[in-house]
Amino acid sequence: MDSRVSELFGSGSGQKSGCQGVGSNVSSGNGFGMGSKKCLKNAKKAKSRSSRNSKPSNNPPYLPPANLPPEAEEGNIEYKLKLIDPTQYRFEHLATQMKWRLQEGRGEAVYQIGVDDNGMLVGLSEDDLRSSLKTLGRMAEKVGADITILREREVDHDADIPRKIAEVLIRKVPDDQQFLDLRVAVLGNVDSGKSTLLGVLTQGELDNGRGRARLNLFRHLHEIQTGRTSSISFEILGFNSKGEVVNYSESRTAEEICESASKMITFIDLAGHHKYLKTTIFGLTSYCPDFAMLVVSANTGIAGTTREHLGLAMALKVPIFIVVSKVDLCKRDTVERTVRQLERILKQPGCNKVPLVVSTADDAVTAAQQFAQSSSITPIFTVSSVSGESLNLLKVFFNIIPPLSNSKEQEELMQQLTEFQVDEIYTVPDVGTVVGGTLYSGICREGEQLVVGPTDSGQFLKLTVCSIQRNRSACRVLRAGQAATLALDTFDRSLLRKGMVMVSPEMNPTICWLFEAEIVLLFHAKTFHKGFQVTVHVGNIRQTATVKAVHGKVSPPPYHNLSVWRNPAVTDRTFYEVLLHGIPKLRYFFNTKT
Repeated sequence: MDSRVSELFGSGSGQKSGCQGVGSNVSSGNGFGMGSKKCLKNAKKAKSRSSRNSKPSNNPPYLPPANLPPEAEEGNIEYKLKLIDPTQYRFEHLATQMKWRLQEGRGEAVYQIGVDDNGMLVGLSEDDLRSSLKTLGRMAEKVGADITILREREVDHDADIPRKIAEVLIRKVPDDQQFLDLRVAVLGNVDSGKSTLLGVLTQGELDNGRGRARLNLFRHLHEIQTGRTSSISFEILGFNSKGEVVNYSESRTAEEICESASKMITFIDLAGHHKYLKTTIFGLTSYCPDFAMLVVSANTGIAGTTREHLGLAMALKVPIFIVVSKVDLCKRDTVERTVRQLERILKQPGCNKVPLVVSTADDAVTAAQQFAQSSSITPIFTVSSVSGESLNLLKVFFNIIPPLSNSKEQEELMQQLTEFQVDEIYTVPDVGTVVGGTLYSGICREGEQLVVGPTDSGQFLKLTVCSIQRNRSACRVLRAGQAATLALDTFDRSLLRKGMVMVSPEMNPTICWLFEAEIVLLFHAKTFHKGFQVTVHVGNIRQTATVKAVHGKVSPPPYHNLSVWRNPAVTDRTFYEVLLHGIPKLRYFFNTKT
């Protein structure tokens, strides 16, 4: 039979050619169906083994000749075929166009040089590319911005003259402290290395293997003694207009970081232990993170609260990326096994994510761009806080990742009435009462008159904003989406509590005792029925309530993709409309259904 196959499909070397020949007979109905399937299966296994065992190439990165999507009129991405010796009129037009792209990206823009407007990758010669980048630098200087070359890639290796395209990041130099601020919630099981990783990123010094880098993040003595985070802490990592890291290694205070940074990453360090799960939920719902970073230990894999944290981020629709830490403690096989375990979970039907393992700087640039464009992309990093392995890739990712909202959405929020949610309350000597939180909508200025509530009796009290600080630096204007602390001077602190809101008097806020909610019961040990007592998390509110009525039971809507996180013993999910009965402390005051 081997000789007949060789005659029919040509003499090939080894098993590979034989399997290909037999596989081609399957569709034509020949009698080699069973054998061909087996050969194809063996060929696929051999191919996968060879791809796993293959070493990375040292050749320069090669961009496949696949075209990009056509250029969009809106957004912060601009295609330019070439920028060689433009006239003065043309130069002014290009500078105005750059201002528009920077405004769309809230201070950031990406230029693709050597790409036509229809997305075709044409490429430029070396001289033309250098001339175009020089013109781009002049344009950025005119609008008060800096340029950073993210990557240069060859379009076609077979051409006589190499043709390249360049991807350039344009970042505006900050003025009046209006830097781009992104919030990243840090999730993961206890002892996965979350606080240590943040300490290394923000302090600029590697860990000694015994948790020295995390000491500056802890807020309580028992956290230092046990090494476990039980409260919510914040750390900042800055990038200047040239894309360089600005952290405490070069700056002594947070004020210096804010002054020199064009982009700020605010890390929200959350608790990993199961008994602090309510605190973790509060951090996810209250501080409105733009992204979530799930830290997984390479030596333990997916354990403890890792699945719960991943399910919470998906339920709240927070884009998530994964960092596999402690790779210095494991062999490479253990790290790869943990990564494969994560890939299997991310690809399950309830998750529907596309994992993207980042191993080079080029991968980090691609991951940052695709992660912001598609919620299904999930980058995976493998790092070590002791040896510093791949930490530079994580910094490249943070430097390039754009905000989720564009300038148009930001302006719409700023045009609404002011709503500031109170998350923290302090008493500062010589300052008075200070509240910390997030401005959800509108604009807040120094001296503005607001009302705060509801109180125990359901009322809203008048107050005046005396001063504003962002990241420990004075600020005169607070815009929607920004987190800050507000000084209220002599306002009585005993009248305030977490979960209150400070709103514009024009909103005419009222409170409600009853509200309707649509819930998905993932799993529960008992029966969900009338009179059942629950804890409701709404934004920065954590309030007990009682189920007064269950209106109906229907099939779950298609946008609830959480079936993978339910208890395997539960055979079906149920979708309820329930009526919850709270007390006046419940913040939701808009006389509408929630």
